Amino acid sequence: MRSEILKATPTNAETASVLEINNIEVIYNKVVQALRGLSLAVPRGQIVALLGSNGAGKSTTLKAVSGLLALEDGLLASGSVRYNGQSTAQYAPQQLVRLGLSHVMEGRRVFEDLTVEENLVAATYALTGRNQVKPDFDLVYSYFPRLHERRKGLAGYLSGGEQQMLAIGRALIAEPQLMLLDEPSLGLAPKLVEDIFTIIARINAERGTSMLLVEQNATVALAVAHSGYIMENGKIVIDGPAERLAQDADVREFYLGMGGGGEAKSYRDLKHYKRRKRWLS
Repeated sequence: MRSEILKATPTNAETASVLEINNIEVIYNKVVQALRGLSLAVPRGQIVALLGSNGAGKSTTLKAVSGLLALEDGLLASGSVRYNGQSTAQYAPQQLVRLGLSHVMEGRRVFEDLTVEENLVAATYALTGRNQVKPDFDLVYSYFPRLHERRKGLAGYLSGGEQQMLAIGRALIAEPQLMLLDEPSLGLAPKLVEDIFTIIARINAERGTSMLLVEQNATVALAVAHSGYIMENGKIVIDGPAERLAQDADVREFYLGMGGGGEAKSYRDLKHYKRRKRWLS
C-alpha cells in the first residue's frame, strides 16, 4: 500500500466502542460450533481488521453482528453483541441497517439486472424513518467516479472491481456509523485492491465511519487499520495495534508470508504453522 494513505486519529472523546462483541459462541445446524468465546471491540471512528485463514470464523463473526446467522441455520448460542450500547438481539437485520449498521458481504452481491444508479436507489430503503436525511448519490460518485461514468449501465456488466465499488457505494447511501466489510479484495487485481483500500481509508478519515474489516490479505488490511485481531478455529489468538501486528514475527511469518529476514515465504514453508504458533499452546 502507498505510504500516503492516512488513518483517522480519533480524539479521546471518540474512543468509546461503537461495537462490542462479548464472549459469543455460534453454532450451525445445531451441532457445528463456529465461534468459541469470541470477544472484540470496534472503537468509534476506527478501522479494525479481523484476519485469519479460510474457515477461521471471520465471516460468521460479521453475520453474528448484522443478524444474518438465521439465514444459514446459524444460532448465537451465548454471549452478546452490542451496537452503540444496545443489544442487537432485539433488532431484525433491516432494522440494524436503518440504525446505521451496513454489511458489505463477500462476493459483492449487486443486483446484476439493475443499472448502477438503480442499485443505489434500491439502497435508499435504509433511510426509511430518518427525518431530513436524503440519499447522497453525489457522495458515492465522489469516491467512485467510475460508477458515475457507468451509472446507466447494468451492474452485471461491471468488472469485479467496479462491482466492489458499487457494493461499498450502496452501503454509503445508508450513511452508516459502522460498516462491516467482508473480503473487499477478493478476486481483484493488485492495483484495484490498492484503489479500493485507499478509498476505504478515505471514507474512514473523512467521514469518521467505523469499520470492521475482514480480510485474508493481511498486508493491505493492516496498512489501513488502526488495530487488528487474528482468528484461528473460531477464537481470537492475538490482537493489538495494527503497526505492532505488522511487525510481530509470528504474524509476519504466518499471515504476511514473510520470514524473519523479510523474505517471502511459500505455502510449502508455512504448511506446518499450526504446530509452531506459540500463541496456540
